[in-house]
Amino acid sequence: MAGRVITIKDVAEMAGVSKATVSRVMNNSGYVAAETRRKIENIMETYDYMPSTLAVNLSKQETKVVGVVLPEIENTFYSDILHGITQVADELDLSLVLFDTQNNLEREKKAFRVLQQQKVRGIILGPSVDYPETEEGRELLARLKEYSVPIVIIDRDFANMPWDAVLYENYQCSYQAALELYKAGNRKMAVITGDMDMKISRDRLEGFRKGLEDCGLTLQEEDIYYGDFLIKRSYELSMELLSRKELPDAVYTSNNQTTLGFLKAMNEKRMVIGEDIALMGNDRIETLDILGIPFSCVYRDNYEMGRMALRLLQERVKHPKKARNICMIPYQVKLKGSEKRKKK
Repeated sequence: MAGRVITIKDVAEMAGVSKATVSRVMNNSGYVAAETRRKIENIMETYDYMPSTLAVNLSKQETKVVGVVLPEIENTFYSDILHGITQVADELDLSLVLFDTQNNLEREKKAFRVLQQQKVRGIILGPSVDYPETEEGRELLARLKEYSVPIVIIDRDFANMPWDAVLYENYQCSYQAALELYKAGNRKMAVITGDMDMKISRDRLEGFRKGLEDCGLTLQEEDIYYGDFLIKRSYELSMELLSRKELPDAVYTSNNQTTLGFLKAMNEKRMVIGEDIALMGNDRIETLDILGIPFSCVYRDNYEMGRMALRLLQERVKHPKKARNICMIPYQVKLKGSEKRKKK
């Protein structure tokens, strides 16, 4: 069975039972012997069984539960998105079932197994991986395409994405970050990237590279520090960067967690952004505003991303055959002084 989507008939044959028995296990209705139930559940889990008819009567809107699957709920970016989703859910009298995958594909698979039992209205999904980049990701993508429930992708797009989505201007914002650093007088730039297995990371790096090229500069390979969007790795890379004999004029950090890792390293080195080195980040960090730390960044409206995602999902439920809709959240620029380097 490996490599293809299995059906309720396949599950029944493997378990040696009728399709009706499998259906009773799926719906937790009617009597099924404990041993038979365990056998069927083990088969469904082993093969990641996702029946294509789970969303019964979605067109009649008989379910008011929406699944939300996010990769890093502890990241304030995603908690802001969730807040926006919650606001619209309250307006529409919908309930939410939330899953935090922690960027783990196995946790994501488990989330979908639970959601298929919940007969949810639809799913808002921030993928844990760039599906086309791995065999496991491609297998899960194939299963999801068989899933009749509407899906809206949020933030993390990928090649040949088949669903509605709410995305960010990743290339454009990074291009603008390069221009702002150049206008502030910087000529030698470095970048700490996100996970390069993700399209959004590649787009941000290429946008930054192109911005420098259009300013007459070249981003050297030695000035690219390949990270993973997380604090720990960014901190390690930043300590390496800040230990160089000759520092770059400026650094571009690819998301809020990358920025925090860089700032931790700066603190340990007893350096100050905007003085010892210029800094431009991607994503606002409200805590830095509260602490009065002058941090310049390109950013988006996280709350609106969440609000728009649920509105898109609701529209898809009402009009399942309408053309695919991709909503782009524009970037904004906030200059607080860290884009300039005082000590040279």
